[in-house]
Amino acid sequence: MRPSPYMLLAVAIVAEVVATSALRASEGFSRLVPSVIVVIGYGISFYLLSLTLKSLPVGIVYAVWSGAGIVLITLVAAVLFKQIPDLPAVLGMGLIVAGVVVLNVFSRVSPH
Repeated sequence: MRPSPYMLLAVAIVAEVVATSALRASEGFSRLVPSVIVVIGYGISFYLLSLTLKSLPVGIVYAVWSGAGIVLITLVAAVLFKQIPDLPAVLGMGLIVAGVVVLNVFSRVSPH
């Protein structure tokens, strides 16, 4: 059974969030283990992202990937690094999510 492009996209997003979280811990690529996690995480993320582009429009894929990544990395940063977003940050992320929803639900570019 072949995984759906949206499943591949979800795993790509998670890999990107893991890699971005490790990027902070790598301290400028001066720590080996977090640095390896960064390289592997981004490699997996971009590979899976490229697979989704075989069947989904690039604009939709990138909107979902970047929008979900922004929200998830903000949640990870709040939990792991105690970087709590303020109200304007939360409102901005809400607008990003709303934009992704509009693209996916109402756009003719999106494969419904």
